Amino acid sequence: MSETPRLTGPVEIVGTGLLGTSIALALRRAGVEVLLSDVSREHVRTASGLGAGRARTDDDRPQLVVVAVPPDLLGPVIADALERTKDIGGAAVTDVGSVKTAPLGALVGNPEVSRYVGSHPMAGSERSGPLAASAALFDGRPWAVTPHPDSDATAVHLVEELAQLCGAVAVRLSPAEHDRAVARISHMPHLLAALVAARLADAPTDHLALSGQGVRDVTRVAAGSPTLYGQIVSGNAAAVGELLVEVKADLDKLIAAITRGDRQGLEGLLAQGVAGTLAIPGKHGGPVRPTRSVFVSVPDHPGELARLFADAGESDVNIEDVHIDHDPGRPVGLVELVVDETRAEHLLSSLESRGWVTHR
Repeated sequence: MSETPRLTGPVEIVGTGLLGTSIALALRRAGVEVLLSDVSREHVRTASGLGAGRARTDDDRPQLVVVAVPPDLLGPVIADALERTKDIGGAAVTDVGSVKTAPLGALVGNPEVSRYVGSHPMAGSERSGPLAASAALFDGRPWAVTPHPDSDATAVHLVEELAQLCGAVAVRLSPAEHDRAVARISHMPHLLAALVAARLADAPTDHLALSGQGVRDVTRVAAGSPTLYGQIVSGNAAAVGELLVEVKADLDKLIAAITRGDRQGLEGLLAQGVAGTLAIPGKHGGPVRPTRSVFVSVPDHPGELARLFADAGESDVNIEDVHIDHDPGRPVGLVELVVDETRAEHLLSSLESRGWVTHR
């Protein structure tokens, strides 16, 4: 691999679930030939029927192999891809798993390891399977590319081009740095969301009747597959474990502050949380801009939400984010429109003039 060719295909996708089929659809959108393989022939038929590509044959010579299988299977499937392509042009091989040091560790001593470059698109869904796939899943999303010291430069280039063809933004990290990053921004939040959600499982019905958007926001990711996330977290145990020790220390401080009535200590911990939310990059990766929430009552009827968005558009105000909290006692939803702080009052007045009930 001395040259730096363009990624023209064919690209083989091993594993036609949500991520694999979404990558295949995005590549087909970009005009790249895609080969599909999976232990489930039904998944391959479904993905093919969606226009994601065709089933791989023994005569095919892929330029790049993308392994999109469950975390526990990554090591052996990557090794198999390296082995069966070494005599047919030496395809580059990547995977899209959530952890990068574990599959690389499984390849120690593999003579073909230079053709492997790990990667991880930061996109997904609580849904699974090829029918949940979308060509637009990665549009504008970060896609970590994690070369190791022995990675071939051409293989790195092809994997970064894969991310770009799928509409994502390639971000290069070392495998270890990637695992520390996803432990912080994905794996630990999932575990803490699961612990919070577990407190709801046996809660009295009258307690749950008070549920609002806040508890839904905090617990949403806890709905993911326990089997899948068990594999992901186990594969990143060291990085996740370090962060959980830090959280445990803060939790001990929080308990002590509450039981002692230490208001200053409690507010200090809460202020750290505010600082953390402000550290999250804003839209398009830029700095966080001051925003304000505008709350509007919306009847739970077809077309009402579309009418609200149209009226907001007529007000010449850009909606940065939106949340919907359904009122359990009435056929009305409370819609939170997050807008630029300087435009909030204008939006409130404009919507009220069009007959909307707002909450100031």
